[in-house]
Amino acid sequence: MTLRFLNRAQLAERAGVKPATLAHVLIPEPDVTVGPVNPDGTLPRGTVRGWTVETVDAWVAGRRGPGRPPKKPDDH
Repeated sequence: MTLRFLNRAQLAERAGVKPATLAHVLIPEPDVTVGPVNPDGTLPRGTVRGWTVETVDAWVAGRRGPGRPPKKPDDH
């Protein structure tokens, strides 16, 4: 059986956001990393991350939706 994963662009498409939006939100930890990882944990060029459809769907279901959260009454 072949395992299938979504890349960042596919994650964004499934979530209904632009790929650039992913730089501004906390996305789930990837289910797989393909390629080398630097000793400091950063990914070198060519290394890709992947997410399962289930991971992405769970993340989308837990998101609060578009826009900023409303201000709390005690905020000034």
